[in-house]
Amino acid sequence: FADIWRTGEFKFSTSLLQLPILGLIVIGLLQLLPIGGDRAVSDLLSIGASNAISLDPMSTKFAIIKLVVFLTYFAVALVYVNSPERIRKVIYTIIIFGAVMAFIGVLQRLASPNFIYGMREVDYATPFASYVNQHHFAAFMEMTIGLTLGLLFGNSIEKDKRLLLVIAVILMGIAIIFTGSRGGFLSLVGVIAFLVLANINLRQKKSEAGESGSSPLKRNLTLIGGSVLLIAVLLTSVIWLGEGSVRRIGDVSQPDFTNGRLHFWGVSLQIIRDHPVFGAGLEAFGVAYTKYDDWDGNLRVEQAHNDYLQILADAGILGLVFICGFIFLLFKKSLNVINDSANRFRRGVAIGSLAGCFGILVHSFFDFPLRTNANMLFFLLLVVLATATIHYPKLYRKPRLVQAS
Repeated sequence: FADIWRTGEFKFSTSLLQLPILGLIVIGLLQLLPIGGDRAVSDLLSIGASNAISLDPMSTKFAIIKLVVFLTYFAVALVYVNSPERIRKVIYTIIIFGAVMAFIGVLQRLASPNFIYGMREVDYATPFASYVNQHHFAAFMEMTIGLTLGLLFGNSIEKDKRLLLVIAVILMGIAIIFTGSRGGFLSLVGVIAFLVLANINLRQKKSEAGESGSSPLKRNLTLIGGSVLLIAVLLTSVIWLGEGSVRRIGDVSQPDFTNGRLHFWGVSLQIIRDHPVFGAGLEAFGVAYTKYDDWDGNLRVEQAHNDYLQILADAGILGLVFICGFIFLLFKKSLNVINDSANRFRRGVAIGSLAGCFGILVHSFFDFPLRTNANMLFFLLLVVLATATIHYPKLYRKPRLVQAS
């Protein structure tokens, strides 16, 4: 608003990535319409039951408000992260913030793992740094480490700053493993694998075009070796500091090593079966779950622990179509930026941001990291960094004057 007032000009983005979010908002509004049919109500209730499509209209209303906020934030970021200076400031802020939060989280886990900020003890959560849920903190670290590694793997940063990035990567990686999140560790491996494959593919194209100045095989082997060394250093560091986190990651000895996820997924499929088109309502999973749960009812389950199943349960096939469309547009636009950009820093940012998004998409198979508002906002910022069209000035070599003898 300050920019509009100062310039007298209203700017907006025409990015198609905004349409899937708008589509989810429309689905939520449709779910509030009173076309869900009459529902049986006990005589003990003094008011009638809602006949909206959503089984939990109030939660659906809050979900719509959140989506509107996310869409507004996303649209503004698409407009104003539009210059080399701004994108560089955003990148450095993200990396510094991620490294500091990782350092705080590791210290907290070593000193007082059950205390929020070392002050308030909780027995209903496992806090890590500023997050109450350690798995969601791991998801945040996946996104920040992807961006940082993208700059390192692509040689997109000045040599005097690379050591600082290496330190940041080690802190973030150790923090991920310290969370004990198996989904977080798998996503970290996925992020690194994505970065390796993306850079190998990019260098192969450069080699075919005659733009590569060194042996592609040597550079690729260096990249793969560096990735393996990074994972080894992270695991060694955590084992040295405290092997409990590594033990939690590899622990499959419990009767249900999925911690109830198989049951949650089974219930989700039943909800999807009965609400295939529009779903049971945005954020209505907790209410819909109670009808199909055959456990003792002691657990209040509000998430499916698989965001793809939950979007099907909440918004039906239409919702999944919008999510798949968003992912398709994200990769299509990002790959175009990577292939078309002649600026090394811009390519590194795009690859790293897309790798961070890929990591969170992998993690979403096992958890609900994007249901945390902070993670969703940061994910959308990564989408902007991966897809934004940034115009860098073309550099020309000044011709050398040769004095005739």
